[in-house]
Amino acid sequence: MKKYLISIALLTLGMQTHASSRPWTFWYWMYGAVSKQAIKADLQAMKDVGLEGCYLMPIRGVGERPDYQGTAQQLTPTFWQMVDYAMEQSDSLQMQMGVHICDGFALSGGPWISPEESMQQVVWTDTIAHIDRRHSTFALPQAHPGHLGFYRDIAAFAVRVASPLPKPHEGGTIKRDEKGVFRAKTPGFIEFSFDAPQQVRSIHIVPSGNNVQAQRLRIEASTDGVTYQLVRQLTPPRQGWQNTDQNYTYSLPATTARYFRCYWTPVGTEPGTEDLDAAKWAPTLKIRDIRLGADAVIDQYEAKNGSVWRIATNNSPSTDFPEVVMLDKDGSPRHPLGNGIWRIVRFGHTATGHTNATAGGGKGLECDKFTQKTVEKQIDSWFGQFMKRPHSNVVRYMHIDSWECGSQNWSASFADEFQRRCGYDLLPFLPVYAGIPMPGDDRVLRDIRTTIDHLINDVFFATAARKTRQYGVSLSSESVAPTMISDGLTHYRYVDFPMGEFWLNSPTHDKPNDMLDAISGAHVYGKTIVQAEGFTEIRGVWNETPAMIKPLLDRNLALGMNRLFFHVNTHNPWMDRRPGMTLDGIGLFFQRDQTWFREAKGMVDYITRCQEWLQRGVPVVDIAVFTGDEMPSRSLTPDRLVPMLPGLFGTDRIADEARRLANEGQPMEESPVGVRHSAGIIDLKNWVNALHGYCYDSMNPDGLQNGRFDYKALVVPQGSFVSDASKRRIAELESQGVRIIRTPYCQDTLDVIGPDALLPEGVAFNHRRDGNTEIYFLANQLDSARTMTISLRTTKGVPHIYYPIDGKQEQPVFRHSNGRTELMLTLSAYGSAFVIFTDESQGNAPETTLQHHVLTTAPWDIHFHNNGVSLQQQPLADWTASSNDSIRYYSGRATYTTNFKIKVKKGQRYYLSLPDVRDVAQIWVNDTDCGIVWTSPYEVDITNAVHRGNNTLRIAVTNTWHNALRGADAGKAPFDGIWTNARYRTKGDSLLPAGLLAQPIIRITKATKQQ
Repeated sequence: MKKYLISIALLTLGMQTHASSRPWTFWYWMYGAVSKQAIKADLQAMKDVGLEGCYLMPIRGVGERPDYQGTAQQLTPTFWQMVDYAMEQSDSLQMQMGVHICDGFALSGGPWISPEESMQQVVWTDTIAHIDRRHSTFALPQAHPGHLGFYRDIAAFAVRVASPLPKPHEGGTIKRDEKGVFRAKTPGFIEFSFDAPQQVRSIHIVPSGNNVQAQRLRIEASTDGVTYQLVRQLTPPRQGWQNTDQNYTYSLPATTARYFRCYWTPVGTEPGTEDLDAAKWAPTLKIRDIRLGADAVIDQYEAKNGSVWRIATNNSPSTDFPEVVMLDKDGSPRHPLGNGIWRIVRFGHTATGHTNATAGGGKGLECDKFTQKTVEKQIDSWFGQFMKRPHSNVVRYMHIDSWECGSQNWSASFADEFQRRCGYDLLPFLPVYAGIPMPGDDRVLRDIRTTIDHLINDVFFATAARKTRQYGVSLSSESVAPTMISDGLTHYRYVDFPMGEFWLNSPTHDKPNDMLDAISGAHVYGKTIVQAEGFTEIRGVWNETPAMIKPLLDRNLALGMNRLFFHVNTHNPWMDRRPGMTLDGIGLFFQRDQTWFREAKGMVDYITRCQEWLQRGVPVVDIAVFTGDEMPSRSLTPDRLVPMLPGLFGTDRIADEARRLANEGQPMEESPVGVRHSAGIIDLKNWVNALHGYCYDSMNPDGLQNGRFDYKALVVPQGSFVSDASKRRIAELESQGVRIIRTPYCQDTLDVIGPDALLPEGVAFNHRRDGNTEIYFLANQLDSARTMTISLRTTKGVPHIYYPIDGKQEQPVFRHSNGRTELMLTLSAYGSAFVIFTDESQGNAPETTLQHHVLTTAPWDIHFHNNGVSLQQQPLADWTASSNDSIRYYSGRATYTTNFKIKVKKGQRYYLSLPDVRDVAQIWVNDTDCGIVWTSPYEVDITNAVHRGNNTLRIAVTNTWHNALRGADAGKAPFDGIWTNARYRTKGDSLLPAGLLAQPIIRITKATKQQ
């Protein structure tokens, strides 16, 4: 029965699919500009193209763009009327919906959250007291003013300090500009001089914006202002993009000198990654202020106290401790203070002030992530209101999207939770929050960060999971990192559907770690579905086509994604303005008024077929990479593994990576239009099958210590912090035969298992196992057709090749040898296929091409749908070559009609291909719909439609909006009603080729007899 079902699945897949295998889309309602007519049109278009559902997210409010005349401000009666209508329409179409946890897409707040209920941070004020026989009393400093009128005291301390440094004189080659900012693009220095030698032990840097160059200063000192000695070369901590909530403080070796110099050069700058986001931009130094300090500090304490997502470059304990005395509530010291200078520090907590910034009428403070009652209030106040509406049965998911709310390091119960989890009282160690060294401060600060991570999971995500079950829906979420202090994988334990995000043509914003977090988190915690928000684009320029995005799509399918959510379907409230509303120019513009949206069904069907197979069974992954017990942490991108697995990567990769990291000359590039950035930003398109047949997951401490381990090898990167609990588990795995890699592994294959797939360069793969069925997905990432010999690590049953582009399958010639299967595979440019091993030996034989010939046709009748222009053409020509502006600047669908003759023979198959079409086309032969061509090989099977003698051929060709928008911008619109709020265009003023540019080709094949 099993093999019968597999055979039937191979033969019928593409005609019948599970609903879960269909892709989804994000559906944004912008600025309250919503109409019922357009809601109905949007949802019908989604249904027609083959989507399963949408995540509804209203974005921004009516008041931000009154010119759009929106009336559906969030939470108003009009808004709920529109929501009700959308749900009703969705229900009638048997479509599903998801709703975000709050208004907007980031992250979980609303007007119902008071400052006391919002995310909290530790703050402090201080004053200096001189204690001697005559002055032994002092007053507490004034309390921190708090944010939004809220503040609560925690505790106060007296800390013995050195005499404050006198104000130094400023000098050097880098000067302040008219705004008071030190700014430089070429090497130089800022100098501070004192009238007499001073001992300096710290430096505090206030950058201007998110500036990584301010963290790369070389600190030097001199007694005479001529000869300088190195004090310390500053190194940036790893950091996320939302990094401006805190400044930077570095400890310095105690140095006595008159002159202190901060030297800067762009040489040595990293090319930029997701965890060093600010390095992606041109290397320009921008500093608002620099302050030297006389007292010892905890190095990079802002990266350690949980107030911002950073990973300090130095987590060693302090060794020089000032005297610290805790004060009672009335300010009296618990121990007598000796004579000297004391810093009186008053600690409290207040709101971080972060809001769900992309919201409209539902905008408010971000809820406290550490308090269950507050999280419940947030969910009930927004998501819960949707679940009270008629037709709320269509809502199947609550989604947690983009973490853009900073971090929090306190709550009303934080100290109690800390003591319960860590076993000691935090309050006596409170000064470490302010960078005041104390014995064991490294442990305390790590425990603070770990407690934050535990509360994010045990409170916020556990509550969200429980509430979704109460509402009868499922929970999906994107990654917490790199914004909130956390383990970037653990929260996926609570989430039904882990989700990542990948970007299109946007190197500065792409999120390879984000995808790897979701994929690894799903694999570690046994989640079958890995969702992805796909094709987000920072500046869409209207040249995007399905063919353009297919390599990126396939790369992420091979990586492990198996449920795509398009970004983005923006609601266009007007029926007479096209292409209409967008997310202010961001996204793929995957919406009903995209020119090729109707033809996108071909791509959606392809995705559905791929996801149908990729959602089956379990992933086959050989290598786990331990993320370490440091906090925060997240998955590792492949470049970080090169030092540990040089043999698997190979010498070429090692050399390439060395050049990339050297970043010599800091090369820059522009992508997308108008965005200049480092040319060396990591891009996963350059890391296809980088381990030459092996795949890896990142594994966090929770997964390592508490989960199943189905991998053959575990990599423990050198320099990782490994807890005693993790060390015990690693030793246990090693005793069970798992290969533990602690030092660089220089062999080109693992000694415990051979490569899963031996493939040519530039072929991505994904392997899943469904019982006795082995499923390999292979994707050609080159823009050329390839015939290749591949070797796969299985001998189970018989391989079948399944082509998801059209659902066809064949049984290839193959050979089993040494536990592997070898076979030949042909893939078109950017083509893909599944190799599926089953017990079923029957299948279609491969086809042999007998001949190609250019189709001879009568002249073509062409009709342009958007403006009614018609013409006859022979030979075919580019629309942009026309002298008629209505054709030259045309965008949209045009139908080509002609006749042709052909001799048809029994036993042969006939395929029609379009060797040059811009950009997608739907083909009818004798009024039979033969399908949509949208990617290479741009071919459809016309066997069942063509007949001997005269045949009618109709081809509906659709290009992008690019040319019409160019024409409209120049006052030469090819038709009326062209409007969009997406203002970016390709560089220059050229047009893109458009139309059917070459005669179709007929390919005739015959089945090959199996040997």
